[in-house]
Amino acid sequence: MENEEKGRKPRILCLHGFRTSGEIMKKQIHKWPQNVLDKLDLVFVDAPFPCNGKSDVEGIFDPPYYEWFQFNKEFTEYTNFDECLQYIEDYMIKHGPFDGLLGFSQGAILSGGLPGLQEKGVALTKVPKVKFLIIIGGAKFRAPSVVEKAYSSQIGCPSLHFLGTSSASPFNLGF
Repeated sequence: MENEEKGRKPRILCLHGFRTSGEIMKKQIHKWPQNVLDKLDLVFVDAPFPCNGKSDVEGIFDPPYYEWFQFNKEFTEYTNFDECLQYIEDYMIKHGPFDGLLGFSQGAILSGGLPGLQEKGVALTKVPKVKFLIIIGGAKFRAPSVVEKAYSSQIGCPSLHFLGTSSASPFNLGF
């Protein structure tokens, strides 16, 4: 995964899970083998919105907690979604360039949909194309307006997906 640009490490924007934080994700990811971490330039960002309810990690990790966007019980309607996309793009402009995205849970849903949204000109229009994805415990968007844009074509970049419940994996995030 070595980058062509003078051998620099791939720069990866890490999008944390629902009602957690960049700092929490950093602690989780640093359980990975050191020889993997040494090959990556990982950047952890907090979502734009303070937690709007109880976090599942209260008592395990200290606050503050954040969320990328809000949704209804069926996950078919989103609130603050456009603001979330703009926030990510603004962060990428200010702190990039980034080669890829690594997402966990709600961050994985975003990461998996962003290349399609970028391809359709809906998101990340002012930054280089996402070159690869690492998805941990992800799912798909369900809101019809997002689905038609995010998944109208196959992801055009390599992606690695971690799914399952085994804690024996060296990539266990500690849940």
